[in-house]
Amino acid sequence: MSLPLRILVAKRTPETAEKLAALGRQTFYETFAADNTPADMDAYLATTFGAEQQLQELQDPSVIFLLAQMQQELVGYAMLRLKSDLGLEPGKAVDNRLEIARLYVREDWVGTGLGAALMRRTLEEARAHGCRTVVLGVWERNTRAIGFYKRFGFKEIGQHDFTLGSDVQTDLILRKGL
Repeated sequence: MSLPLRILVAKRTPETAEKLAALGRQTFYETFAADNTPADMDAYLATTFGAEQQLQELQDPSVIFLLAQMQQELVGYAMLRLKSDLGLEPGKAVDNRLEIARLYVREDWVGTGLGAALMRRTLEEARAHGCRTVVLGVWERNTRAIGFYKRFGFKEIGQHDFTLGSDVQTDLILRKGL
């Protein structure tokens, strides 16, 4: 990845929320529209990527957004959740766990190393917060993403349901120790 790439922790402002909402809708659509119905995509995008929803997530102290900028243009992002219980039985300790809730890059940046740069920064962030485990959920049919995560040492530890509109899908739960 070339030098103009900057990965920054997002400011918790309405302006950032609007930019995240637009990028979230774009990247999610680019990644999943071909494999899902328009109605399910529209429903999910409307409930997940509104500016108000993004602002709530930005203002949550347990959530960190990393923004990838290339020459001041937003080209990717990661949403991280501290103290995640993803993949754990209820009541288990979650203090030292970080969840990658979202890691997306614009389609025109796929294959450039941007995703890998975001992942490396995510793992740095996890270590900086004292996390010993990183977890994530990935759609079982997203083979490109599964391969990407496995290259970083993630291993499958289970699965859970993910609802996209009216379609209940299966996400694999992957884990990496630090």
